[in-house]
Amino acid sequence: MFRSAPSARESSARAGRAGRRLVATDGRTVCDRLAVADTFFPRLRGLLGRRGLAPGEGLLLHPCSSIHMFFMRFAVDAVFLDRELHVVRVVPNLRPWRLAASNGARSVLELAAGESERRGIRTGEALTLVPSARAAA
Repeated sequence: MFRSAPSARESSARAGRAGRRLVATDGRTVCDRLAVADTFFPRLRGLLGRRGLAPGEGLLLHPCSSIHMFFMRFAVDAVFLDRELHVVRVVPNLRPWRLAASNGARSVLELAAGESERRGIRTGEALTLVPSARAAA
């Protein structure tokens, strides 16, 4: 699985571009439909222009250790991840026109506001990037 891989970028390439999801080590799905922004323009755009995120939908920004919510229309939960996708910090309900950052973070998972609590995401837990069920079929 991902834990032996050195970076989130390499794991996203292994998982394939067709579909990815994030899973906790206990098998719990953290994000059902994950988009990965690992090049300049997708990271620059992020979620700008969107009206919201559906439950189970997320955006993984890599590399990234801080985010801003300038010009955003909705709040998100920001989950900061280290190089091995361990949760470093969770910032719930980050509203428009706010900033968030975390020392040691290499990626940020943006989820719909409230999803981190509903999915039970906690600081210190390890996540794994895997192909989605649809992509594997």
